[in-house]
Amino acid sequence: MDNIILFDGICNFCNHSVRFIIKRDKNAVYKFASLQSNIGRELVSKHNIPTNIDSLILIENNQCYYQSTAALKICKHLKGAWKLLYCLLVVPRPIRNYLYHIVAKNRYKWFGQTDSCLLPSPELKKRFLT
Repeated sequence: MDNIILFDGICNFCNHSVRFIIKRDKNAVYKFASLQSNIGRELVSKHNIPTNIDSLILIENNQCYYQSTAALKICKHLKGAWKLLYCLLVVPRPIRNYLYHIVAKNRYKWFGQTDSCLLPSPELKKRFLT
């Protein structure tokens, strides 16, 4: 299983981000799993991902990417001008992650949270790991 995006299923911003990615991932490169799901917890364990990671997580070719690196690597496969953001990987990681951390730290306050994980439509269900 390559190209898996792990996300916080109760975060409104994260759920919106998943919908954003799906809409622009016309080749269905990515599959998704909530960090709260059984498969999400299994993948965290399997890849020795620290449980305190406050980030979107990309598992690509058995490598794990976090924070801004994950977000920018995801952009590489999105349609349109979004793929140009991949070039921002040349910006030093501490600078990129500082900005990422501001959003991550405040995402519940700014965007709220939900009581349940995102429920995909029947046609998108195959892209979600459970």
